[in-house]
Amino acid sequence: MSRRRPRGRPIHGWLSIDKPQGMTSTQVVSAVKRITDAQKVGHGGTLDPLATGVLPVALGEATKTVQYVMDAPKAYRFTIRLGARTDTDDSEGTVVATSGSRPATEDLAAALGGFVGEIEQRPPTYAAVKVQGERAYDLARRGEAVELAPRTVRIDRLALVERPDPDHVVLEMECGKGAYVRALARDLGEALGCLGHVVQLRRTRVGGFTAAESISLEALEQAVANDTLPQVLVPVATALVGIPALAVTEPQADRLRAGQPIVVTPQLLPERTGDGAVLRAMRSGRVVALARLDGPELAPLRVFNW
Repeated sequence: MSRRRPRGRPIHGWLSIDKPQGMTSTQVVSAVKRITDAQKVGHGGTLDPLATGVLPVALGEATKTVQYVMDAPKAYRFTIRLGARTDTDDSEGTVVATSGSRPATEDLAAALGGFVGEIEQRPPTYAAVKVQGERAYDLARRGEAVELAPRTVRIDRLALVERPDPDHVVLEMECGKGAYVRALARDLGEALGCLGHVVQLRRTRVGGFTAAESISLEALEQAVANDTLPQVLVPVATALVGIPALAVTEPQADRLRAGQPIVVTPQLLPERTGDGAVLRAMRSGRVVALARLDGPELAPLRVFNW
């Protein structure tokens, strides 16, 4: 019996979508699939419905690289409302505590340093983290008690942008995987003794994807209608620019595609590449495989069928 051909068009690459407020990341993926009729679609990093900004969406073979994009550094610009805490740590939740205290701007700026570097952060109760197989937000919505353990996250930069009024502060943050803006707003408010929650949130960067280069769903529809979709697709190699590249020969490429390791010459390896490193095997400008260095061998982790 022959295998059933997948429905849709074989489109390969990434789209950097500027997610509109009010949509879930899953809804954006569904919209992209409907607009492009791509066979496979997935996103590289969830954004809350409240949030706008960069949502990388993978199509076709690019879906094999989602995890690597999700692990990439991220940047945000967000506004905290001081004086109240909500059960969701953002403005979509219910206020559970209030405070009449408001910190001086210089005290607020000084407190930011305590949240830079590797810190312990407890995810918001309404988070996509799984607890015994279920999403924490599903348990919370059913009224069940949710206790999420703190985790170590990395904050590379946290800067005060402006203080438009005593009740609001605008910050920018650059961070690693797993850091929650909502949790930071909650913890900063508690540290300052004034409480706080997020009222505006925009993701400005995910790895090599930036807000300036992202497109709206309306612009994507226009590109498909005008048959100019290739012009807005981001190549897989570009999305993986943070992973060192290694040029391979055609016979080596064939072995990697077949799931077999190849022997590499140490002198040809990228600088500062050690045992266990993940490399991007390239042939004729295309990614052949993502592979891990194991001594003298390069073993494929993900192979691409172009």
